[in-house]
Amino acid sequence: MGIVVVEVCDGNAITTINIEEIIEEEFPEVAVLMNECLSFCGLCRVKPYALVNNKRIFGNTPEECLDKIRTAIKEELAVYQ
Repeated sequence: MGIVVVEVCDGNAITTINIEEIIEEEFPEVAVLMNECLSFCGLCRVKPYALVNNKRIFGNTPEECLDKIRTAIKEELAVYQ
């Protein structure tokens, strides 16, 4: 099975939900990395986002972003099935 890495800037609005626990519980094969900064200056203040295997995933709310992250993870995992 392949691995999917989700990277989150800890200054991002998506951290208002416990994304690390939620994703790792739903997808045991996924690693969530909390970073101090992902070097997309100012982006974390504009919209909630994360990187899924280096692809930027955005949402207007943390919940919408989480749903899009789930979709992206499923697409990445499908490659390895």
